[in-house]
Amino acid sequence: MTAPYHPSDREKVVAKLPTDLRKDLKVRAAELGVDIQDAVTEGVTAWRRAKSRPQVDTTGGSSFATYLPAGLYGKLKDTCKDRKLSYNQGLAQSIHLWLDSHPSPRPQPPRESGARRVIMGNQKGGVGKTATSAGVAQALAEMGKRTLLIDFDPQGHLTRQLGYQMLDIDSPSLAKHMLGEARGDIRDLLVPIKGGDFEGRLHLLPACKDAFLLDAKLATSRSVRIKETALERALEPLAHEFDYIVVDCPPSLGYAMDTALYYSRTRDGEEAGQSGIVVVVLAEDSSADAYDMLLEQIEDLAEDMSITISQLGFVVNMYDSRKGYVATSSLDEWHQIGDPAVLAVIPELKEQREAVRVKQPLLAYEPDCEQAIALRTIARRISE
Repeated sequence: MTAPYHPSDREKVVAKLPTDLRKDLKVRAAELGVDIQDAVTEGVTAWRRAKSRPQVDTTGGSSFATYLPAGLYGKLKDTCKDRKLSYNQGLAQSIHLWLDSHPSPRPQPPRESGARRVIMGNQKGGVGKTATSAGVAQALAEMGKRTLLIDFDPQGHLTRQLGYQMLDIDSPSLAKHMLGEARGDIRDLLVPIKGGDFEGRLHLLPACKDAFLLDAKLATSRSVRIKETALERALEPLAHEFDYIVVDCPPSLGYAMDTALYYSRTRDGEEAGQSGIVVVVLAEDSSADAYDMLLEQIEDLAEDMSITISQLGFVVNMYDSRKGYVATSSLDEWHQIGDPAVLAVIPELKEQREAVRVKQPLLAYEPDCEQAIALRTIARRISE
């Protein structure tokens, strides 16, 4: 998949919709595993065939954008004129009709094994693990999932890009909790991430520069297994307070990465593929070389510890077909691997860089951009 739509058969539609209606659409589409653009297409098609529908209060609506099959928006406008309705009202009624026709599935019972654990990894830096981690966590929270986003990289890019301060070097931190050096409750380190349709369900565990010392301290630990189990032990108090825990891993193959891989393993009573690693790559040869090294680390740890570590899929990030044969042929090779599959291709566009510049979550800054749509696709696929 190279983009969520093709210019020849889709056209962008922008309207003003009530915030609650936009939120309900995103959550319901995610619950049912349906792309938002497909849900709106179904709704518009059904609405044009239906008789009169109740008016929707569109006062104070905010911008909403999606993509409809070429020509359908024109037909929607024609129907609105016939019924003497505004285009915003017609689209709002269409979405309401789709929601009414697609009720929310029953909530699932609590998971005995606790939160599903998704780590974002690749020992090569600059591939966009941080942006992908943040965006997927935002999308999961949009779906109604209680989500914790962990900045496990001592560089702290995730923390700063979202507009938060790194923890002070002398303060309690995730690394200190992992090493048994921290006092207090790890819950006290969490901060809510505000903005967008995910607000109230998304929290961040910020980075601290002391994580630079983590590998060395784990290596010299007297405990034989502490370096593999340290992250899991530190996060255990949070296991049943979230539906998903997303970890932005450092670009490293060291002991810290071992703890993250072990944390993402398939636990007793948990189905394979519920938790695991998402590998973020670029459409270039250096990412393939880096993946080979990561794969060797995964296989060695799994064999040494007699565990199963699921590879949930690849995310090909910052893709631009205009870069020519190197990019297009590399993308083909990622697809050809087959298992794990390519979850999504995130295009190289300005919106993510702009969101970082203004220190806002992408799904709050530009919730309807192509990158946001791809991130929701990833969230939906790993939650299936």
